[in-house]
Amino acid sequence: MFITVTGFGSVWRRRFGKDQSDPRRFARAAYFNTTGVRVGGRIRTRPRIVGHVRFNGIGGYDPNHPLGVINSVFECAEPCVWQGQNKVLFKRMLSTPQPPDYFLVVVRSSEVGHLDVGSPSWRSEGTLLISFSECRDQQELMLLMPPGSWLRTDVGRFELRPFASWPWSTPRQLESVP
Repeated sequence: MFITVTGFGSVWRRRFGKDQSDPRRFARAAYFNTTGVRVGGRIRTRPRIVGHVRFNGIGGYDPNHPLGVINSVFECAEPCVWQGQNKVLFKRMLSTPQPPDYFLVVVRSSEVGHLDVGSPSWRSEGTLLISFSECRDQQELMLLMPPGSWLRTDVGRFELRPFASWPWSTPRQLESVP
């Protein structure tokens, strides 16, 4: 499965190898990204749906320059549920972009309006919800969206429209549809 990264959630965690004598311990680190919202001046997960995406240090992800992978295409494992959490492993960045099966999209209610997650018509078929954080009027969702998919909020409908000449790339914002 191929996935293009268009953005990241607000919360990052990392895990290093346990063998402290391993000189490649930090190069083999795992980096986990999920959603979060501001609570009391700090970003907290406040999960309604628990999940994350995982990048490995050896798969082309550089934790010092995370925005460097925006619009990059990754070979990924199929999304799964493990111990009640949605998970997606980003195995390796492709050296030559391919049209993706999905786009990793993060949306915030402050940007697109309130999403009625759980209603039958809030997202197009084929859109996968990875993580959802919510507190009061704040929401952040991490989704896998196929090209041409959409979300419906209290302010309208938003579509994911990849660029025609670069089908692995899309604007960082969903486009409002009248």
